[in-house]
Amino acid sequence: MEKVAGSQEAGGTPPSLPPPPPVGQPNLKPERVATPKYSIISRRGVGTNGRRIPLLTNHFKVSVDFQDAVFYQYSVSITSEDNRAVEGKGIGRKLIGRLYQTYSSELAGKRFAYDGEKSLYTVGPLPQNKFEFQVVLEESIAKRGETGSPGGTGSPKETGKRFRRSLQSKTFKVELSFAAKIPLRSIALALKGAAEDNNSQDALRVLDIILRQQAADRGCLLVRQSFFHDDSRNFTDIGGGVHGLRGFHSSFRPTQGGLSLNMDVSTTMILKPGPVIDFLMANQNVREPRNIDWLKAKRMLKNLRIKTLHRNTEFKIIGLSEKPCNQQFFPMKVKNGESGNEGESVEITVLDYFTKHCAIELSYSAYLPCLDVGKPKRPNYLPLELCLLVSLQRYTKALSSMQRASLVEKSRQKPQERIRILTDAMRNYRYDADPLLGECGISIEKQLTQVEGRVLETPKLKVGNSDDCIPRNGRWNFNNKQLLKPVQISSWIVVNFSARCDTSYISRELINCGRNKGIHIERPQTLIEEDAQSRRASPVARVEKMFEQMMAKLPGGPPEFILCVLSEKKNSEIYGPWKKKSLSDFGIFTQCISPTKVNDQYLTNVLLKINSKLGGINSLLAIEHSSRVPLINGTPTLILGMDVSHGSPGRSDIPSIAAVVGSRCWPLISRYRASVRTQSPKVEMIDALYKPLENGSDDGIIRELLVDFFQTSNGRKPTQIIFFRDGVSESQFNQVLNIELDQIIKAYQHLGEVDIPKFTVIVAQKNHHTKLFLAGGPENVPPGTVVDTKIVHPRNYDFYMCAQAGMIGTSRPAHYHVLVDEIGFSPDELQNLIHSLSYVYQRSTTAISIVAPICYAHLAAHQMGQFMKFEDLAETSSGSGTSVGSIPIPELPRLHKRVRASMFFC
Repeated sequence: MEKVAGSQEAGGTPPSLPPPPPVGQPNLKPERVATPKYSIISRRGVGTNGRRIPLLTNHFKVSVDFQDAVFYQYSVSITSEDNRAVEGKGIGRKLIGRLYQTYSSELAGKRFAYDGEKSLYTVGPLPQNKFEFQVVLEESIAKRGETGSPGGTGSPKETGKRFRRSLQSKTFKVELSFAAKIPLRSIALALKGAAEDNNSQDALRVLDIILRQQAADRGCLLVRQSFFHDDSRNFTDIGGGVHGLRGFHSSFRPTQGGLSLNMDVSTTMILKPGPVIDFLMANQNVREPRNIDWLKAKRMLKNLRIKTLHRNTEFKIIGLSEKPCNQQFFPMKVKNGESGNEGESVEITVLDYFTKHCAIELSYSAYLPCLDVGKPKRPNYLPLELCLLVSLQRYTKALSSMQRASLVEKSRQKPQERIRILTDAMRNYRYDADPLLGECGISIEKQLTQVEGRVLETPKLKVGNSDDCIPRNGRWNFNNKQLLKPVQISSWIVVNFSARCDTSYISRELINCGRNKGIHIERPQTLIEEDAQSRRASPVARVEKMFEQMMAKLPGGPPEFILCVLSEKKNSEIYGPWKKKSLSDFGIFTQCISPTKVNDQYLTNVLLKINSKLGGINSLLAIEHSSRVPLINGTPTLILGMDVSHGSPGRSDIPSIAAVVGSRCWPLISRYRASVRTQSPKVEMIDALYKPLENGSDDGIIRELLVDFFQTSNGRKPTQIIFFRDGVSESQFNQVLNIELDQIIKAYQHLGEVDIPKFTVIVAQKNHHTKLFLAGGPENVPPGTVVDTKIVHPRNYDFYMCAQAGMIGTSRPAHYHVLVDEIGFSPDELQNLIHSLSYVYQRSTTAISIVAPICYAHLAAHQMGQFMKFEDLAETSSGSGTSVGSIPIPELPRLHKRVRASMFFC
């Protein structure tokens, strides 16, 4: 078998390994070593490599008169009649709208933009610095002669003269007080390349707020910088009572080409409007109301807004009645027949009330719980069949895998369709007609901006038998080819948690496919089928039982590899407990599959993962194979990929998972090892990079990766570190340098090192709204497309790269920001390296959309996070876990030493 330059044999270490670096030398006090301070660098030029192509982008050029316009910011304070502060964007926007209608003359007719919370902006000053207004909001309600009736009961139409319409008024005090001046010309300075200050950022934010105000005035749902119309043509049913709602993102951005408006199609999730009962049945996937789980329904419905059919009035749900409609009593005061005065209270059921006093016949909801729309101590009951969910209510819970797949399928748009939708929107919304933008001298072009792109040369790959593999359109395959460094599998078994799979057939086909790819796989030692009775047990118990069976059948000890067949393709309950047991407790490599169609391509993809996990190499870059990677081959270089995975939306009790992968076996840039830790929920900055312990040692992530690099790179220490960070916004760039890079340096110093490596720090973003389109072509941009002019930042060092081939929908380029570059890459060298790192992802035979180290970090965080998914946090938080406030942060189980240094996450 061919020896790859600079690599070790699978899973092994060099035969004459130098001792690991000293930890905490007594004569060194790392805390006294000065840590260098870093600041974000400016652009050092642009790339020239590649074939030039004309492109369009969804940036619309903005012309601005920067002469004298100044935004005046006023703080907004809203209190109710009893002097309590009023929160909530909905009520705030209503009040400010009414304030403008009522007091326009006192405000000198000034238009203003309101952010929905605490700030209001005008162009030029208001007549005085402080105002205090009384604002009255009125709502129409139906009142009944009898008191104590359910809030939704009765309508004049149905019950004659017993009801009357009246206006209920509430008075609020709104105070406006001058806060700051924000000159519009500060944007002009930023566009010329001056360092952005608070004024320029604030001015851009005010322009965005003006757009949001315009959308709010049209009755749109606002979600951050996106807005959504209540138009059924934009709804997409994705199942579970949830709709995807198409809208638009819009934000002003400073670019090399001047100020631009970035406009993009956006999607948010909303609850399916209409009958509440229809939503509940869809949400729980049941066919009859009697099958609804009312405990789940209560949690789902809390705080949702409904409208009644019989009164057309809105309420907010606070809960459900304890008993069905026909058994739920409430006290109703009745009038004395002779005097007309209120008499005694009588107990009446909600069903009887609506039937006898409102002349409304209830059908199915008579036997179901009622919605409670009252207050905690004053319930107010409504029958379900009289209630409709109000439209444009956001669904913020995590989507199921089926819902996500449906959303992707139904919301994707081809490039030309997206261009049409965006240009139509720009014409329809007529931003130029906005009075505030007009006062600023702002006009916006209606056509997409033209930019020049460059298509980089596709990297050449090496596979088995020293064959060349040249990807075409970002793709390649192993047809009639072997893996570069295949492993041999002699000790393995198959376990089956799925009743529908023929494991004998799968194992036989896997062996045959492996032989063609160069992997020699012996026959499995045993096939273990889960019995039908065990399937009724909990996931953890099922896994325990399977391991008991395995150990009973293998008295000689556990195998080196297990092929595990699951019944569900994604989100299997078995997956987390299975991975924890095999990787943490036993140190056994395992590959989970859930095949629906077993063919050569499917089995090849499975073998790519298996070979990588067991220490093999599927392919290498040709320049990597021959040790010719520029600026890396001659200097020991560690490549880091960093990501943080957070719990589902709204779950503040789930710890975040921080994962860092580090390259190994220098001068290779295709092999990685992962280190993963838990940290406080929703915290983005990684706090376990450097983790000094009381005994003077360091249990942090970076030490683990540095020692591994040393041990697998012939005793060389990295003198260069390239650090890729995912998942941070532009406002967090300085934190990456001041917190995370600082910790990496401290970890390096803690190992007794004085000479700090050179760093190149790059942030990769996928969650942005810039799209690239071929000028005049229906296809996506070709893989390897780079744009580093015109739409990039006027000062900072950033560029867009679309490394992947967009086969469906519209490709999204990765947005790379270079924060620090001490190594000294030229723009072409750095872009070529990043492009190449999109071709070293061992799991697939396609170029990926973002560099492999970041993808590996994401995989490692997700897989290790599954370890804890079914654990009791109280159990895992004992011992060495940390805590924030009163919330314990449980530590992840550590990987077994046999798999710790592997690419287990592949």
